[in-house]
Amino acid sequence: MEELLRSGAPAGDPATAWARRRDDYRLVGPLNRHKFSVIVVGTGLAGAGTAAALGELGYRVHAFTFHDAPRRAHSVAAQGGINAARARKVDNDSVRRFVADTVKGGDFRGREADAFRLAEESVRVIDHLNALGAPFAREYGGALATRSFGGVQVSRTYYTRGQTGQQLQVAATGALQRQVAAGNVTLHTRQEMLDLIVADGRAQGIVVRDLVTGQIGAQTAHAVVLATGGYGTVFFQSTLARNSNATAAWRAHRRGALLASPSFVQFHPTALPVNAPWQTKTTLMSESLRNDGRIWVPRRAGDDRPANTIGEDERDYYLERKYPTYGNLTPRDVASRAAREQIEAGHGVGPLRNSVYLDFADARARLGKAVLAERYGNLFDMYRDATGEDPYEVPMRIAPAAHFTMGGLWSDYDLMTSIPGLFVGGEAGWGYHGANRLGANSLLSACVDGWFTLPYSVPNYLAGLLGEPVPASDHAAVRQAAADVHARIEALTGIGGSTGPAVFHRELGEILYRGCGVARSAAGLRTAVDEIDALSRRFWSDLRVTGGAGAFNQQLEHAGRVADFLELARLMCLDALDRDESCGAHFRIEHQTPDGEALRNDDDWCFASAWETTPDGTAVRHREPLTFDAVGLATRNYR
Repeated sequence: MEELLRSGAPAGDPATAWARRRDDYRLVGPLNRHKFSVIVVGTGLAGAGTAAALGELGYRVHAFTFHDAPRRAHSVAAQGGINAARARKVDNDSVRRFVADTVKGGDFRGREADAFRLAEESVRVIDHLNALGAPFAREYGGALATRSFGGVQVSRTYYTRGQTGQQLQVAATGALQRQVAAGNVTLHTRQEMLDLIVADGRAQGIVVRDLVTGQIGAQTAHAVVLATGGYGTVFFQSTLARNSNATAAWRAHRRGALLASPSFVQFHPTALPVNAPWQTKTTLMSESLRNDGRIWVPRRAGDDRPANTIGEDERDYYLERKYPTYGNLTPRDVASRAAREQIEAGHGVGPLRNSVYLDFADARARLGKAVLAERYGNLFDMYRDATGEDPYEVPMRIAPAAHFTMGGLWSDYDLMTSIPGLFVGGEAGWGYHGANRLGANSLLSACVDGWFTLPYSVPNYLAGLLGEPVPASDHAAVRQAAADVHARIEALTGIGGSTGPAVFHRELGEILYRGCGVARSAAGLRTAVDEIDALSRRFWSDLRVTGGAGAFNQQLEHAGRVADFLELARLMCLDALDRDESCGAHFRIEHQTPDGEALRNDDDWCFASAWETTPDGTAVRHREPLTFDAVGLATRNYR
């Protein structure tokens, strides 16, 4: 039965909700903090920040990562920058304008109070990361430099050339390692979470597999924080690292944690196009390039001449034509749909006719090559290495690709999921971005969660557990969770089929790109559900996992992740089919304006969907009503 969910945000002015909530939080005294243990899964910006901050405060923290070092977390891949409403450019930016851009950018399908917290804490985030040693770009006079990103008309994005995520991750990892050295954080590397331990109705631990030895083990604690990133690799070809996956979040979901808006997936408009059938992933080119690059296609469909031989009067700068106010800095969902329209209308370029041009000729003439190299040099080098083409001389070729997931584990205003004691941070959560994320808000949301939200809200929860022991290793819930993991591994290795997990993963991605991609339809989604069901039956009857479970076995790792992807993908399609409207990146072709824009239905769908999967596999939708007091509901307009 559907339930209405409460956000837990304080009533009243959302602009002051976070300050009021912090003042109401219960505290744990310094002498009692060492009595509590907290598990943090994931060591990206959200996880590293949470673990380092809680360790600094005096809690006993166990940080888990499946990488060989915490700095290898996928936060390193975010290139362009991190937003902050510091208003240092004198361009009329403000906290309220930041909130308006974020809420509007998410097409009014995110939580308004969360957007205010994001904006308010963004000021502290930049100062904090600067103090940790992040080498932000600076103006000639020494002030931190900013640039613009899609969906805004101000300059609020702080950056470190095209390496922002990498440099912020280095800084955060340094803070984490300091706590490891101090003995406040125990770091567990090459450990993959395979299940959540729920005892006495609370999350009290995790079950992990040592990826080197294959050993299954359990760790218990008073609270668990999941900061395990997004699930974009469900599409097989995505901008995410190949090891990125959904297993930790999905296993928590199967233990009872609700999953919010799983169909809200962002397709990045400036990814490198797929050039060959053997390609296993796409490569992200930072949205920051759209500050100076101009996007165009040939006016004549099928025009296959080299780009530099096509005259200006034969080019269609379609974003500048359709959206003159924002031009090439339209939000990602708008830019991706526009590119898809051009490609499907026969104006695509490149060997497979599946991309559009991103051209820097005008910027080079105006600014000079040296300035472009200073702003984007490593991105240009990466493009040249990947394609063999020099973007200083010829336009880049770009195309939409699966990228960021706005959906994730549902959590309340305190970032606690529907399972008491289980918290979520970063891209694994859902609250800030609605149906579309604005560029440079991802690094920010991870940092706000990790450094300035969870270190407040987790102790508030722990304060009520003083004197409570954690479950022992022989507790019934611990033994059952470990037994379930063993049984699942045995099921995967015991199928004895003829097809490796990568084949199923690739087929799943093809189904999702067709049925639940940039544009969706009721008929296409129903077909996708049927195809996923058929693929799942083949997976569980014909999967081949070579090697054993008691040793290093990447094929077994992949098989477990694909098994979870199959279940997640089905729920994604059901969510997209259920939400009978268009909003942000969820574009149902049945619901569009006469000029092809997304057509929301606020009367019936102004809520966040939060899904439960029952033990028999039935999907049950719950909802959290969304209200907008500071930013009134309005039709998005970037023209």
